Amino acid sequence: MHRGTAKILFLSLTLSGLLAWAQQVPSSNPISITTKTLPKALLWEQYTARLHASGGTETYHWRVVLSSLPRNIWLSDDGVLTGSLTQPGEFDLTVLARDNSNPPRQTEQRVLLRTETPLTADWSRKAQVSGQRIDGSIKVSNHSGRDFDLTFIVLAVNDIGRATAIGYQRFRLKKDTTDMEIPFGETLSAGNYAVNVDVVGEEPTSKQIFRARLVAGKESITQGP
Repeated sequence: MHRGTAKILFLSLTLSGLLAWAQQVPSSNPISITTKTLPKALLWEQYTARLHASGGTETYHWRVVLSSLPRNIWLSDDGVLTGSLTQPGEFDLTVLARDNSNPPRQTEQRVLLRTETPLTADWSRKAQVSGQRIDGSIKVSNHSGRDFDLTFIVLAVNDIGRATAIGYQRFRLKKDTTDMEIPFGETLSAGNYAVNVDVVGEEPTSKQIFRARLVAGKESITQGP
């Protein structure tokens, strides 16, 4: 064999050996999971979120350990959570990421999967006295993928505990509705009143019930009708 050819063959074998050895040596860059929190999910709507890691040797392989995924939620090997949550709440998950080095490195991280609060109510115009009336309005939102049968009631409670309804409605609150305004008001006798607003939403298919409440401090009407 020609000396030059032999030298090239030797170098080629040496480089191949070095590459093979390098693949056996774990990366000095440790693997870490960079996803700490997940986007909030809406009930009954399609959910997708990707987990992320850094360091080690890509690609990463994922699974859930020391906990279980909520019903109808799945984690793929490449780190994508998909599905549709059917119950509200917070789900504390421990995920494991394994890299592609030889031998593989792995690490774990706790992540929190939360649902948006399905039904919310906030003041649009806080209850206040206007002449002989108490008036105001609220804004309601349906943060879910299904309609609610909504009941809205407002009570003005005087100093001796007598409650007078100053607002009532019942209607279908459509899914993904944001900040729908509902007014209320009524003429009342003289006295001091605390105003309580209760909003109740029922999802007909699952029969789940969601509630929201607002309370205004006492308002004084100095003279009756």
